[in-house]
Amino acid sequence: MIIAVIDGMGGGIGAQIVSSLREELPTYVEIYAVGTNSIATSSMMKAHANKGATGENAIVVSAKKANIIVAPISVIIPNSMMGEVTCNISEAIADSEALKILLPIMPENVELVGLEGKPLALLVKDSVNLIKKEFNIKCEVENDVNCAGLGEMWLGAGRGATSSICLTIGTGIGGCIIINNKLINGFSNSAGEVGYMNVNGSSFQELASTSSLIKKVAKIKNLNENDLNGKIIFDLAKNNDEDCLKELDNMIKSLAVGIANICYVINPEVVILGGGIMAQEKFLKPKIDKALKEVLIERVYKNTNIEFAKRQNDAGMLGALYNFLNKI
Repeated sequence: MIIAVIDGMGGGIGAQIVSSLREELPTYVEIYAVGTNSIATSSMMKAHANKGATGENAIVVSAKKANIIVAPISVIIPNSMMGEVTCNISEAIADSEALKILLPIMPENVELVGLEGKPLALLVKDSVNLIKKEFNIKCEVENDVNCAGLGEMWLGAGRGATSSICLTIGTGIGGCIIINNKLINGFSNSAGEVGYMNVNGSSFQELASTSSLIKKVAKIKNLNENDLNGKIIFDLAKNNDEDCLKELDNMIKSLAVGIANICYVINPEVVILGGGIMAQEKFLKPKIDKALKEVLIERVYKNTNIEFAKRQNDAGMLGALYNFLNKI
């Protein structure tokens, strides 16, 4: 966010505004000190504005960039401030799409009817409070896989389950852990990073991700990896291509071992499989089920539901909304 503070003459009003804004607003908010003369700009810079510039063109350019303009009302009255405010300056500020917060400090021979005569300090305080109120937008941050898992729990394949694991199979393998309807982030926000889990001497994602599948098929067939994708490999497998069938079987066995390890630790009610290739549910589900039956003990196998993501590309957006609504 950019706030342009515009002032002229000695810059005293602008300096008070900049000082108050700097004290009250987070550091990522940029404050531009833009003076009609160098003395005004210097005064505002001493109050700790981020950047400063002087003159008509600087004001015209800054008015276009700013999200908010704060200034004495004189800046939209041509020839005010002893002639420092030009027609171009007042026009640029008036035409700017920025929110304009103008302090009612009148030039000579101008009166505004009906205004309460507040001292400058209170006018500056009111201006700062207005900015804080106008832009107090609440925000929550969460990673994409966790959002996808929350979306599926809320309105997808995990709906009604109190505990679930969501795995996204793609370039790597991401995981989301939900227990008692609560997202588990872990001590350092690293819970669910199952792609790095050791499976048979390699990382889980080196054996069971879409990118690893593509890499292995490309090597066997002496093809460029860029000429393959998951859909092509599945289409070839459905037409009984031996290389693709073999590598898909290897991938599914590794996927089953990884899922089994997670189930033994978390014991979720449902495991949700997402990511691009999981659109191949009809082809994959019986094979994954068979592989899991071989690596899970009977009690765990019978009490763990394997589901394919239902919300697909919408899951992340829905989960982000769910996360936001439950934290504000």
